[in-house]
Amino acid sequence: MKQRLILTATLAAVAALAGCASADTTAAPTGPATFTPAPQDDAATVTVWTDSTRLPSVQAYQKSHPDKKLNIVTYDGSADGSTYLQTKVQLFDRTGSGWPDVVFAAPTDVTWASAPTGPNAKAFAAPLNQGLIPQQTLDNFAKGSLSPCEFGGQTYCLRNDIAQVVVWYNAKLLKDFGYAVPKTWQEYQALGAKVAKEHPGYLLGAVGDTNSHDSYFWSSQCPAFMLTAPTTLRTDLQDPNCTRMATLLDSMIANGSVSKEAFFGQNFAQSKGSKVLMAIGPSWYGQYLFNSAFKTPAGQIGAAAPLTWDGDPTVATGNVGGAVWMVSSHTANLKTSTDLVSWLTTSDENQAGAPTYPAYAPAAKAWLANPKNSQYFANDVTPAFQTAAGAIWSGWSNTRFSDSTAWSSVVLPAVTAGKTLTATLPAWQTAIENEAKAAGYTIASK
Repeated sequence: MKQRLILTATLAAVAALAGCASADTTAAPTGPATFTPAPQDDAATVTVWTDSTRLPSVQAYQKSHPDKKLNIVTYDGSADGSTYLQTKVQLFDRTGSGWPDVVFAAPTDVTWASAPTGPNAKAFAAPLNQGLIPQQTLDNFAKGSLSPCEFGGQTYCLRNDIAQVVVWYNAKLLKDFGYAVPKTWQEYQALGAKVAKEHPGYLLGAVGDTNSHDSYFWSSQCPAFMLTAPTTLRTDLQDPNCTRMATLLDSMIANGSVSKEAFFGQNFAQSKGSKVLMAIGPSWYGQYLFNSAFKTPAGQIGAAAPLTWDGDPTVATGNVGGAVWMVSSHTANLKTSTDLVSWLTTSDENQAGAPTYPAYAPAAKAWLANPKNSQYFANDVTPAFQTAAGAIWSGWSNTRFSDSTAWSSVVLPAVTAGKTLTATLPAWQTAIENEAKAAGYTIASK
């Protein structure tokens, strides 16, 4: 029972960290030529909607800014594909009142929040680059991290955190077995074959989580969710960058070095957690997977830079999570609202002790310097985290539908039933294209 309670808590934390975004069928967002604020009152109370994980941060702002009036509301933060925020904003747009001033949300929420929800509405999210947040501040966010915020030449949100994919490894087990940390995907595959033969049962990864494709296929620069225009999606899972990863994983699943199960499955931690030799996953895996779920002792888990492919020195990686803060275009107190989102995302005071890796590069340095974010690990994770933070591949786009739905509903059941990933690629592509069409996208020709 204790193990189940622990894992349930961990799953809740993961939902908050890597929460899937909701699907949407609104027209393509286009940025306004100019932004006209509502009538302003610098003394007006600011209503903040936040998830429970970031609640302490908002409360800390209130404590350090006692002159600011905040009304803090806790909600689901768009985790697990929730449409609560979108539904409420649509209601407020119809009634003409009720909008929160600041919201914490999933990146996909920006796709609808940056456009009017109806003919008599205006976009919920305020364009922060129009004199609300200094350009120098925007320029200091990690490369590509603000891409989910950008539509029609405007920036509608600030990124709270990123979840860049790195190579996690159990340094103690590697040393005991006499193995080295691989540097290329081919070395990773070869190590899997060796582990399967010499230490069967030990694992170098798993593909059964709802976001496993973000770690593997996104890192392989597979064009599964590539917007070639605001309403045009290219999905080509027969691209060599997709098939090479499917082939690699098929071989490792077949020899047992990569599990078909989910790392965050109900029984995985208890039955297999101690046998995870390596994992390809986001920067929060260290604390939330190995420490919290697997209970791996401190000083054993290390992180290395993303893998490359033989013959291709390009460092590219995926991203599994990371949410945003938006300011409402309806707020009567832009001064406090923008100061709040800026403090939450960029200040060392807040981000140095944040639970996940900050998207704002200067704050990320403070985060890495915080002993609580490094003392658990077997090595200095700073080089790996910083390299990966600047290498998230921009070809995996933020869309109006979750990238996890088709993977979870089509690919995972097929793999569990014994089909290979390679054989499942066509069905995965069809599912993605059907979702895209339902969300109003045109499918680009291959």
